[in-house]
Amino acid sequence: MNNNNIAKIFNEIAELLEIKGTAFKPAAYKKVAGILESLEKDIGEVYKEKGIKGIKSVKGIGESTAKKIEEYLKKQKIKYFEELKEETAIQQLVTYYFETKGLSLKELKESAKKRKIIYSRFTKPAKQLLELAGSIEKAKEAMKKVAEWAKSRNLDYTIETVFKKWLELDKLKPKEVVKKPFYKDNPMIWSETKRKWYVIDKYGDWLEFAGKESEIEWKTIK
Repeated sequence: MNNNNIAKIFNEIAELLEIKGTAFKPAAYKKVAGILESLEKDIGEVYKEKGIKGIKSVKGIGESTAKKIEEYLKKQKIKYFEELKEETAIQQLVTYYFETKGLSLKELKESAKKRKIIYSRFTKPAKQLLELAGSIEKAKEAMKKVAEWAKSRNLDYTIETVFKKWLELDKLKPKEVVKKPFYKDNPMIWSETKRKWYVIDKYGDWLEFAGKESEIEWKTIK
């Protein structure tokens, strides 16, 4: 359990450092996370037996990460991780907003560098949303609800949309997506009584379907 928990934190630290734009360090934390995940013995047991020297004896774990592992084993948290989350809170929300729009962190950075996206335009509403929600997790959840609702209706949305819909968040539901059967662009209907498919022609007449079920095309109707 200790191995997986610490590995999860180290992977999250790596993600936050990537958002922050810190070079080299993200890879180091990911590497140690992988080492912990593949370690057969619980790192907590190693620490009980040999202290921090035991942690550092694991190949690939250096002084800095060993101290953080020791800190977690003693306090069940890592101060650096908590500080990093707080420091990058606004960047996390801006990054998450673009993730909901289908843009990766790498693509976001490239677009910002080319001035296709003016990053500073999104920091103020992200900060306001964080203040309104009270935590990064709640702010992301609110953003996710608005994103799903807007996407299902083919609507564009901004961080400001979350403010406008704030009082309706619990009521916002994505538009139901239904798949309906068609044959050569004509709608079909299933008769439970006769256990048969019928094709409805342009005149509204029901024509018994004599084809194979593989010929039926299911179209998404929003």
